[in-house]
Amino acid sequence: MRRLLLSLVAVLLLGAVGLTTTQETLAQGAQTGGNWQAEYFGNNIFTPPAAFIRVDNTIQFNYGGGAPSQGGTSLPADNFSIRWTGTQPITTAGTYQFTAVSEDDVQVEVNGIVIIPFTGQDIAAPTARTGIALLNTGSASIRVSYKAFTGNASINFFYQLTGATGGSTQIPGVIFTPTVTVPPTRTPLPFIPPGALTATVIRASVLNVRDAPSTGGNRLGRILRGETYAVLGRDADARWFLLQLGGYQGWAYGYYLFVNGNEFNAPITSPFGTLGVPAGVVDTGVVTQARATLVLRDVPSVAGNQIGRVTWGAFLPVIGKTGDGFWYQVVWKGTVGWVYSPYTAITQGDPAVVPVR
Repeated sequence: MRRLLLSLVAVLLLGAVGLTTTQETLAQGAQTGGNWQAEYFGNNIFTPPAAFIRVDNTIQFNYGGGAPSQGGTSLPADNFSIRWTGTQPITTAGTYQFTAVSEDDVQVEVNGIVIIPFTGQDIAAPTARTGIALLNTGSASIRVSYKAFTGNASINFFYQLTGATGGSTQIPGVIFTPTVTVPPTRTPLPFIPPGALTATVIRASVLNVRDAPSTGGNRLGRILRGETYAVLGRDADARWFLLQLGGYQGWAYGYYLFVNGNEFNAPITSPFGTLGVPAGVVDTGVVTQARATLVLRDVPSVAGNQIGRVTWGAFLPVIGKTGDGFWYQVVWKGTVGWVYSPYTAITQGDPAVVPVR
């Protein structure tokens, strides 16, 4: 109910970013064809296989507290994800603005380059986010990735030409494939010691670097195709690699990398070192992973105040527990709080050594 009220208030206050504004109606009004290839997942991290695949004419959906369905298959009401891809020629070169109005989280990629990134947050009211690209005439690709967490879910996506002939001109249709001519800012490449095991980005234009070996880890930065970094460690399966970047370390998914040697020669490294704990907090060496979107509370009880929302898949240092083990005291983005342990899984260490608090 609280999120529904927030959504109604946001629509009234934001006006131009609501789901049914005149501007968006214009952008969506002249759609033609059904060219969005849509994959619907029963989790919010796009883990295959998709629950179902279909073609959508537009990306304009308001699920409320429900969820998408197809035939006899329905996604869960919370924690689902959708990925749309499409192509279309651009006949007018110029500056284009892409807009995604959504509850929860969304990312937009143009020709493999992220122009609207994920926030990593569960946005509780319809919120507009935009990205700008200089487009040439020709053909390219677009991907819109949407994550729904808890509560209401909605997504509305459109674009417009803003700089071809002066003034803003609405472009009919929502299926497009612009050619991006402005590359993202490159991360300064750090020194690589002679003989070091290295990894080079080869299967992605832009690759996220995270604070833990999981897509649930917080994004620390991005690295680009062709860049090479020293490998400091790996997870037990050699699927994720810890890289030395400019002034910090981060994890990257190995599928997108070329390792210049035997990747199993890299030492198995705990994600705990990159997660970190606040000063004065005892490091137990125990880490758990969220298996759902979790409420972070100030005390170990459902009656406690919510002080944060932990994303699905996030790694959490465990610094305390209740006597019955049903609640863990953890650190989430620098905040100490409590989560319900049955919705987590220990990935490192022995919870028996965690002190009871």
